[in-house]
Amino acid sequence: MTTVLLVDDEQAIHRFLRPALAAEGYEVLPAKDGREALALASERAPDVVILDLGLPDIDGKVVLRRLRAWSDVPVVILSARDREAEKVEALDLGADDFVNKPFGVGELLARLRAALRKHRPGKAAPTVLRAGRCEIDLAAHRVTLAGEEVRLTRREFDLLALLARNAGTVLTHRQLLTAVWGPSHAGDTQYLRVYVGQIRQKLGASESDLVILTEPGIGYRIATDAG
Repeated sequence: MTTVLLVDDEQAIHRFLRPALAAEGYEVLPAKDGREALALASERAPDVVILDLGLPDIDGKVVLRRLRAWSDVPVVILSARDREAEKVEALDLGADDFVNKPFGVGELLARLRAALRKHRPGKAAPTVLRAGRCEIDLAAHRVTLAGEEVRLTRREFDLLALLARNAGTVLTHRQLLTAVWGPSHAGDTQYLRVYVGQIRQKLGASESDLVILTEPGIGYRIATDAG
């Protein structure tokens, strides 16, 4: 059975959508906020996610960015935010589609089917990345070095996780800034210099650990295969 993670803080949406999805053969995993959604995504590995942007604890775009740090599950945004900039940012962050509220259930079901068709299941991406003595738990948002936890801010973790997931590949300043801070910060390269410096200092990287290399004028890459 195809599993749908339904993330919305409006009980009316759950009451309306859960029976409609069940009637189409979906198993529904309900979540009322971002933290619950991320926990369920990690524990249950749903086949597709319906995600509201206006959540009470974490903005939906933040949930999407954190989810994309370790999962390529199809995500359909369901939101009352109809500004073009909101849609573009959500799509740039990795959403597969965007449906405006109010919506028709037929349209939403069609978008879900399309998102699932586009998804090509393959080897599951690891949720724990290792390089030397450094271990990055993507689902738990936890980094350890030689068994000791390294305290990173959310932005530092998102940046490190993105680089580690693409170990050996140069990621441009624009790619990193767009993924971690959003399209409106695509030119703020000073952010990267500061945050990369902070991560390097906290990891105290040596030759046997995860090392972030600078590609002058281009971006950054992880020197060690963190997979």
